Amino acid sequence: MDSNQIADGLIQYLMLVALLTFHEYGHAWTAWKCGDDTARLQGRVSLNPVVHIDPIGTVFLPLLMIFMPGMGRFLIGWAKPVPVNPYNLNQPKRDDILVTMAGPAMNLILAVGLVALAKVGLVFHSIPMAELCVQAAGLSLILCFFNLIPVPPLDGSHILRVATGMSHETYANFARFGFVIIIVLLQVPPVRAALGFVTYGTLDVLLRIFGVN
Repeated sequence: MDSNQIADGLIQYLMLVALLTFHEYGHAWTAWKCGDDTARLQGRVSLNPVVHIDPIGTVFLPLLMIFMPGMGRFLIGWAKPVPVNPYNLNQPKRDDILVTMAGPAMNLILAVGLVALAKVGLVFHSIPMAELCVQAAGLSLILCFFNLIPVPPLDGSHILRVATGMSHETYANFARFGFVIIIVLLQVPPVRAALGFVTYGTLDVLLRIFGVN
């Protein structure tokens, strides 16, 4: 791996950390506004990436995917789950879903904003800026759809828990092995293909809407 590849990898990693930070901020802020201040009291309603770092999802796995050949065609990861006390929520079932979807929604909003910024870059003939914004938008969309996979600790698993009426205790037991299941799933070609299809299909739609080509 040459110096340019290392530099590109580090840029991707910094993008990932920033996008994960916004993702978790979305969860924490929504929980606070829905009546639960657990995350706020733990300092999680913050855009400081340090408070959201998960050793495996934010550090080990992303860096492995960047610097180990053959790990995948896109970069993914996750941050430390935001603590939520469902008994503090104003309307537990509804608000639980709102808090869960706030993270992926934040990534979708960021993707739209980044593509719009890429268009601005093209208008002012700043091609490197536009390319960087499109790359970050794609990464944000990957995080959006990746987090909808129904495996703990990803957001899709919380939606499944609410839909099936699973207790928090049962969910916690499953969550202990979630990261192992995720790593295995990412090695399954159809899973990676599906994730790539929805991610880059959505990115293509956004590029067309904003006239970025």
